[in-house]
Amino acid sequence: METDMTASKHVYTAEFKEEAVCLVISSKKSCAEIARNLGIQPYLVVRWKQHHEQQTAAGRFQFTGRGVAALSEQEARFKKLERELEMTRQERDILDKVSLGQCQLPTLAG
Repeated sequence: METDMTASKHVYTAEFKEEAVCLVISSKKSCAEIARNLGIQPYLVVRWKQHHEQQTAAGRFQFTGRGVAALSEQEARFKKLERELEMTRQERDILDKVSLGQCQLPTLAG
């Protein structure tokens, strides 16, 4: 007897996850009961609720998709500033090389 090992993986939208968690919180029903009503595995609702609680405690958005946690406003600003700093360093290094004659800038043939 052969079994098909390629079970399709369901991908649930952020809105669906958020709604499931809201149902658990607002209805005071168990995760298992909400999961049964939605036709999904109970462990998913438990996992989404835990994720929701962790993200709320960290001041982040709840569900961003693909299991990637959203950055808080401060974290996003920090990452942006780090990128800008790195670009500024690269520009400085290029200008230093040019001023020291280590690098030749292309000339335009007129």
